[in-house]
Amino acid sequence: MPWELQEHAGRHYAVLFHYALPDDAWAVELSEAVPAAAKGAENPEAAVTFLPGAAFLVALVPDEDPDLPPVVRVYSPEERVVPYEIMHWFMEQVADQVERCRIAFDQQEPESLE
Repeated sequence: MPWELQEHAGRHYAVLFHYALPDDAWAVELSEAVPAAAKGAENPEAAVTFLPGAAFLVALVPDEDPDLPPVVRVYSPEERVVPYEIMHWFMEQVADQVERCRIAFDQQEPESLE
């Protein structure tokens, strides 16, 4: 599952892409990234990277029917502030996924659409 990272005001955010079978849609998840443990405690020079955390926004992009609109679900038990720049970046990622899905749908063979 690929992801992208973005830093804003000292906080790291991740956008993770994966296919959500129950929804028949691509999921684009926004989370606050968490530091990954350095690989091997025996190597103190190992770089610490960030990994996606628990998603608090999930955009579902249907890929089998271009007439179904994407939706965004909010998953957060507490109030959360998302900086405008991060929300804009997330929505750009969602728009790109919508475009990829629609292009793929348009390129399908007519008999595979039945």
